[in-house]
Amino acid sequence: MIFVCPLSKVDETVARIGAERLVSLLSAGTEMTRPVSIRVENHLLMNMHDISAEQDGMTLPGEVHVRQLLDFARAWDRSWPLAINCWAGVSRSTASAYIIAAAFDPSRDETELALQLRKLSPTATPNPRLIAVADQILGRNGRMVTAIAAIGRGADCFEGVPFGLEV
Repeated sequence: MIFVCPLSKVDETVARIGAERLVSLLSAGTEMTRPVSIRVENHLLMNMHDISAEQDGMTLPGEVHVRQLLDFARAWDRSWPLAINCWAGVSRSTASAYIIAAAFDPSRDETELALQLRKLSPTATPNPRLIAVADQILGRNGRMVTAIAAIGRGADCFEGVPFGLEV
Protein backbone atom coordinates (compact mmCIF):
# COMPACT_ATOMS: atom_id res chain seq x y z
CA MET A 1 0.00 0.00 0.00
CA ILE A 2 1.09 3.55 -0.70
CA PHE A 3 -0.16 6.24 1.67
CA VAL A 4 -0.19 9.90 0.61
CA CYS A 5 -0.31 12.77 3.08
CA PRO A 6 0.60 16.44 3.51
CA LEU A 7 3.78 17.46 5.34
CA SER A 8 1.76 18.42 8.42
CA LYS A 9 0.54 14.82 8.77
CA VAL A 10 3.77 12.89 8.08
CA ASP A 11 4.55 11.85 11.65
CA GLU A 12 1.00 10.78 12.43
CA THR A 13 0.57 8.95 9.09
CA VAL A 14 3.89 7.09 9.33
CA ALA A 15 3.06 6.01 12.90
CA ARG A 16 -0.52 4.98 12.04
CA ILE A 17 0.40 2.86 9.00
CA GLY A 18 3.72 1.54 10.26
CA ALA A 19 5.69 2.78 7.25
CA GLU A 20 9.39 2.04 7.09
CA ARG A 21 10.01 4.04 3.90
CA LEU A 22 9.13 7.64 3.08
CA VAL A 23 9.29 9.81 -0.03
CA SER A 24 9.18 13.59 0.54
CA LEU A 25 8.80 15.95 -2.43
CA LEU A 26 9.35 19.49 -1.21
CA SER A 27 10.60 22.84 -2.40
CA ALA A 28 14.20 23.58 -1.45
CA GLY A 29 14.32 25.26 1.94
CA THR A 30 11.14 23.65 3.25
CA GLU A 31 11.87 22.29 6.71
CA MET A 32 11.49 18.53 6.87
CA THR A 33 12.16 16.49 9.98
CA ARG A 34 12.36 12.79 9.19
CA PRO A 35 10.20 10.71 11.54
CA VAL A 36 12.40 8.82 14.01
CA SER A 37 10.94 5.48 12.86
CA ILE A 38 12.24 6.04 9.32
CA ARG A 39 15.92 5.21 8.90
CA VAL A 40 17.91 7.76 6.90
CA GLU A 41 18.51 5.30 4.03
CA ASN A 42 14.75 4.71 3.82
CA HIS A 43 13.90 8.38 3.28
CA LEU A 44 14.02 9.86 -0.20
CA LEU A 45 13.92 13.66 0.02
CA MET A 46 13.66 15.35 -3.36
CA ASN A 47 13.68 19.09 -3.79
CA MET A 48 11.49 20.44 -6.57
CA HIS A 49 8.76 23.02 -6.89
CA ASP A 50 5.17 22.19 -7.70
CA ILE A 51 5.31 23.66 -11.20
CA SER A 52 4.72 22.24 -14.65
CA ALA A 53 6.80 24.67 -16.73
CA GLU A 54 10.15 26.34 -16.17
CA GLN A 55 10.11 29.41 -13.93
CA ASP A 56 13.08 31.51 -12.86
CA GLY A 57 14.48 30.54 -9.48
CA MET A 58 12.40 27.36 -9.25
CA THR A 59 13.28 23.70 -9.71
CA LEU A 60 11.19 22.03 -12.38
CA PRO A 61 10.41 18.35 -11.72
CA GLY A 62 12.35 16.34 -14.27
CA GLU A 63 13.70 13.03 -15.44
CA VAL A 64 16.26 12.80 -12.63
CA HIS A 65 13.49 13.14 -10.03
CA VAL A 66 11.26 10.52 -11.64
CA ARG A 67 14.13 8.06 -12.05
CA GLN A 68 15.12 8.54 -8.38
CA LEU A 69 11.49 7.96 -7.36
CA LEU A 70 11.24 4.80 -9.45
CA ASP A 71 14.58 3.44 -8.20
CA PHE A 72 13.57 4.08 -4.58
CA ALA A 73 10.16 2.46 -5.12
CA ARG A 74 11.65 -0.58 -6.82
CA ALA A 75 13.93 -1.11 -3.80
CA TRP A 76 10.83 -1.26 -1.55
CA ASP A 77 10.01 -4.87 -0.61
CA ARG A 78 6.32 -4.00 0.02
CA SER A 79 6.23 -5.80 3.36
CA TRP A 80 5.32 -2.47 5.00
CA PRO A 81 3.44 0.51 3.55
CA LEU A 82 5.25 3.30 1.72
CA ALA A 83 4.44 6.87 2.75
CA ILE A 84 4.68 9.79 0.32
CA ASN A 85 4.30 13.42 1.20
CA CYS A 86 4.56 16.84 -0.36
CA TRP A 87 3.63 20.20 1.15
CA ALA A 88 -0.14 19.82 0.78
CA GLY A 89 -0.48 16.14 -0.10
CA VAL A 90 -2.28 17.12 -3.30
CA SER A 91 0.02 17.41 -6.31
CA ARG A 92 3.59 16.05 -6.21
CA SER A 93 2.72 13.24 -3.80
CA THR A 94 -0.41 12.11 -5.66
CA ALA A 95 1.54 12.16 -8.94
CA SER A 96 4.24 10.03 -7.32
CA ALA A 97 1.74 7.48 -6.00
CA TYR A 98 0.15 7.24 -9.46
CA ILE A 99 3.58 6.84 -11.10
CA ILE A 100 4.67 4.07 -8.73
CA ALA A 101 1.38 2.20 -9.11
CA ALA A 102 1.68 2.42 -12.91
CA ALA A 103 5.31 1.28 -12.83
CA PHE A 104 4.55 -1.72 -10.60
CA ASP A 105 1.81 -2.98 -12.93
CA PRO A 106 2.52 -2.13 -16.58
CA SER A 107 -0.74 -3.80 -17.63
CA ARG A 108 -2.85 -1.61 -15.35
CA ASP A 109 -5.11 0.70 -17.31
CA GLU A 110 -4.04 4.32 -16.86
CA THR A 111 -7.60 5.64 -16.86
CA GLU A 112 -8.80 3.09 -14.31
CA LEU A 113 -5.86 4.01 -12.08
CA ALA A 114 -6.57 7.75 -12.43
CA LEU A 115 -10.25 7.21 -11.60
CA GLN A 116 -9.25 5.16 -8.55
CA LEU A 117 -6.97 8.01 -7.45
CA ARG A 118 -9.85 10.51 -7.81
CA LYS A 119 -12.19 8.22 -5.85
CA LEU A 120 -9.66 7.93 -3.00
CA SER A 121 -8.80 11.63 -2.99
CA PRO A 122 -11.29 14.23 -4.24
CA THR A 123 -8.52 16.87 -3.87
CA ALA A 124 -5.83 15.01 -5.83
CA THR A 125 -4.34 17.18 -8.57
CA PRO A 126 -1.29 15.22 -9.75
CA ASN A 127 1.57 17.41 -10.95
CA PRO A 128 1.31 17.25 -14.76
CA ARG A 129 5.06 17.60 -15.30
CA LEU A 130 5.86 14.57 -13.12
CA ILE A 131 3.16 12.61 -14.93
CA ALA A 132 4.45 13.60 -18.39
CA VAL A 133 8.05 12.67 -17.57
CA ALA A 134 6.97 9.34 -16.06
CA ASP A 135 4.70 8.62 -19.03
CA GLN A 136 7.73 8.92 -21.30
CA ILE A 137 10.06 6.88 -19.06
CA LEU A 138 7.47 4.11 -18.60
CA GLY A 139 6.61 4.04 -22.31
CA ARG A 140 2.92 4.74 -21.76
CA ASN A 141 2.62 6.72 -25.03
CA GLY A 142 0.69 9.64 -23.54
CA ARG A 143 -1.93 7.49 -21.80
CA MET A 144 -0.90 8.59 -18.29
CA VAL A 145 -1.04 12.26 -19.31
CA THR A 146 -4.45 11.80 -20.94
CA ALA A 147 -5.87 9.89 -17.95
CA ILE A 148 -4.73 12.47 -15.40
CA ALA A 149 -5.99 15.34 -17.56
CA ALA A 150 -9.36 13.58 -17.79
CA ILE A 151 -9.89 13.53 -14.01
CA GLY A 152 -9.16 17.27 -13.93
CA ARG A 153 -8.24 19.45 -11.02
CA GLY A 154 -9.27 18.19 -7.62
CA ALA A 155 -11.44 20.06 -5.15
CA ASP A 156 -9.90 23.19 -3.65
CA CYS A 157 -8.38 22.67 -0.23
CA PHE A 158 -5.66 23.90 2.10
CA GLU A 159 -4.25 20.38 2.22
CA GLY A 160 -5.36 16.92 1.22
CA VAL A 161 -6.67 14.22 3.54
CA PRO A 162 -4.30 11.23 3.88
CA PHE A 163 -5.33 8.19 1.82
CA GLY A 164 -4.03 4.80 0.76
CA LEU A 165 -3.60 3.46 -2.78
CA GLU A 166 -3.30 -0.29 -3.34
CA VAL A 167 -0.37 -1.41 -5.51
